[in-house]
Amino acid sequence: MEASGPRSGRLTHLGILRFTGPDASNFLQGQVTNDLKRLTANNTMLAAYLTPQGRVLALMHLLPHSSGTLAILPRELMQPTAERLRKFVLRAKVKIDDPGASLAVAGCHGSAALGQAGLPVPGEAGGYAELNGVGVARIGRETRYWVVAPPTAPLDAPDSGGCTAAMIERDWRLADIQAGLPQVYAATSEVFVAQMLNLDRLDGISFSKGCYTGQEIVARTQNLGRIKRRLFHLQLPHGELPRHDWRIGEALSLSDGRQGRITEVIETEAAIDALAVLSLGALPASEIPEAEGPEKAAIRVPAVQVPLPYPLD
Repeated sequence: MEASGPRSGRLTHLGILRFTGPDASNFLQGQVTNDLKRLTANNTMLAAYLTPQGRVLALMHLLPHSSGTLAILPRELMQPTAERLRKFVLRAKVKIDDPGASLAVAGCHGSAALGQAGLPVPGEAGGYAELNGVGVARIGRETRYWVVAPPTAPLDAPDSGGCTAAMIERDWRLADIQAGLPQVYAATSEVFVAQMLNLDRLDGISFSKGCYTGQEIVARTQNLGRIKRRLFHLQLPHGELPRHDWRIGEALSLSDGRQGRITEVIETEAAIDALAVLSLGALPASEIPEAEGPEKAAIRVPAVQVPLPYPLD
């Protein structure tokens, strides 16, 4: 990895929830959108945790770590997600905890740094490998990897000297935008149905598993073809708006009449890259999300839509 490339290292904005106990897999099976039977020792999966109304509370990247099933998600959602899940444990033999004292999350761009550290490199898309308690998960078909290891481990890449946690986070989130991979934060929790985040195109939903919270809404949306909003990659212009400090969760109105809401945004030197859930066509006035501030209400943003690396049709 060249010094000018994306920086690998500890991802302090992300945390881990761990599920242990003999009923952990069955418990998660009834709570998330994907099929836990597919989570084997050699692969990972993306899944959503929903409200009964089918709205996404959190997205989880599930890893089959030797200490238990791990869910990687934004740190700001860890506590509310854990508290909500614990309400449904009842008599199930499952424990939900934060293993932050023993495990931390890092992101690695490219496999070279893994090899230099003596870590295994999963070859298959979504693959997983583990060595001495250090887990490495490949993100889809990309050459990016989660690394889960003790906090005392040297998780930062050898060439990341001088990089701040904010710089490493920025590069990771920008790579997510470019890959069209959604994320849900506190500002967008309970806002979107799973298909609006393209989870049906990212293998984040099983339509053949048993019941789980919110399944009826997800299935109805899929079967009736009522997907009127999708996640898109946009580039927003620099300096052409009265205010362009776009924020996650903020309403957006495009020049072509489509309306939506930002789910992720990172500013670069060339543009402001963002993921946004947008209507597939111009919305009637009654369905337009409220803008944050009067100056946004009349703004039609001349955004450029960037092709996603996967089809939506």
